[in-house]
Amino acid sequence: MFDDVLQKAGACGVKGWRYGLAGWLILPMLVLSGSGASVAESGQMRFDVVVYGATPSGIVASLAAARQGLHVALLEPTQHIGGMVAGGLSYTDRGNVETIGGIPREFFSRVGQKYGDPVVWGFEPHIADEVFHEMLKDAQVEVFRGMQLREHNGVTKKDARIISITMENGTTFHGMAFADASYEGDLMAQAGVSVTWGRESRAHYGESLAGVLPTQRLDLQFRVKVSPYGANGKLLPLVSSLPRGELGAGDKRIPSYNYRLCLTSDKADQVPYPRPPGYDPHRFDLLARYLTALGKSKGHPLDIHDVLLMEKLKNNKWDANNMGAISTDYTGMNWTYPTASYKEREQMALEHKLYDQAFFYFLAHDPQVPPALQAEVNAYGLAKDEFLDTSHWPHQLYIREARRMVGQYVLTQHDVLESGKQDDSVGMGSYQLDSHNIQRVPTPDGSVENEGDYFVVTKPYEIPYRGLMPRASEVSNLLVSVCISSSHAAYGTIRQEPVYMILGQAVGTALAIAVRRNVAVQEVPVSELQGILLADHAVLHWSAPAHEGEE
Repeated sequence: MFDDVLQKAGACGVKGWRYGLAGWLILPMLVLSGSGASVAESGQMRFDVVVYGATPSGIVASLAAARQGLHVALLEPTQHIGGMVAGGLSYTDRGNVETIGGIPREFFSRVGQKYGDPVVWGFEPHIADEVFHEMLKDAQVEVFRGMQLREHNGVTKKDARIISITMENGTTFHGMAFADASYEGDLMAQAGVSVTWGRESRAHYGESLAGVLPTQRLDLQFRVKVSPYGANGKLLPLVSSLPRGELGAGDKRIPSYNYRLCLTSDKADQVPYPRPPGYDPHRFDLLARYLTALGKSKGHPLDIHDVLLMEKLKNNKWDANNMGAISTDYTGMNWTYPTASYKEREQMALEHKLYDQAFFYFLAHDPQVPPALQAEVNAYGLAKDEFLDTSHWPHQLYIREARRMVGQYVLTQHDVLESGKQDDSVGMGSYQLDSHNIQRVPTPDGSVENEGDYFVVTKPYEIPYRGLMPRASEVSNLLVSVCISSSHAAYGTIRQEPVYMILGQAVGTALAIAVRRNVAVQEVPVSELQGILLADHAVLHWSAPAHEGEE
């Protein structure tokens, strides 16, 4: 009888059927319906675990749950998986590599195999995309692209338990447990989880890096004095007219976003920097003024490192990131993004794209740019063999920080810099506390400065399971692996993709335990969770280096 049921399920078109617990709920529906339609065609999908967001964290969460024998759906709002790791952030911000184990380490090792190396931390975007697809296929994770959570009333709950989530196209996914692995935290917000965004005040958690800050990072600051005012006495473009705020004061402003470009120095593989529609060189009057003053101050020609952070990748490619006083970060233009509507976010992403395109076009063509710098910028171009369906431009906006959960435990600067230890550790971080600028403002002396950045070196620290779960009274079957429970100050180190991936493995494994035991995520035995993670080669506590020299 059971074999007959399986055959009928296959005839109904259930892709990737596995012996997941939710399958027992699916099969009677398929057999009794008599329609021959798949669950997908009926608009109702049932899985053990549903992961929202095919970021690297979401991918790893899906892999971890699937490898524990569960039937897993991975939902991605866009048409691309892999988030920033496959979307432009190709030079990995990794901190101490000894903290990266388990499935994340496996990913970087499998990337390395593509190049004949043990492990590679700086790779081509299309290779990351390829490896992610291979790993998901091997684990039989069912991936659904173009699945964006319905903007309003997308989550159905019974008491504190999520029953299902519905997409903009009407498809509903039922699950026994859910994960929010998105950069924005839309699922957790709709599910009724307490959230925040922006900066806490210095007094809130007693953090020195909280709130409005004095100048921190000189490499992201104006190194010479320039006036932000035009001949008409008005502020030039790219300078905010809003009050800077009092030192230590909290606000709802967030670190800048940008696009991480994949450039190449191989002329045969280059595509020219595009001239964006509506291009206006006067937008960069402040940059032109600054480059002239900086060149005079240095006493020698400027080079590309004065305006970009260029990190070497494989095959003559480079990861181009923000560096200097004015660069690819579209400073101050994303403050409303965390809670904006889908349409508003789409518009902001477009505006960031147009800004970055204009920035590169200005450097490459405007006569105000010093000749040596312009020549060096033009030695590179967009990589012709990357991002083929988006005109060689990255498909993922770099969302450095959006919503953050306020959950069972809020990680703060003190956890990272002082204690470092957690009894319920499910992973580690080690990258420096690092925030990009939040605003660019005029100063009382007639100059201009960037505000909001910080850069503080850390030692490896442990991340508690409590930081991944909502309060039990809010949601009992949801874990969060990207927008975790953290202060703004602490999030500056947590926000690195390897850490997101590490937390994804913890989330996927914990959800598997919760489903098997039929308990709330808050009731998952930590010792059992830690035991499985350690058996799967995750790093939960600091120990002597074992992979020295792997760079």
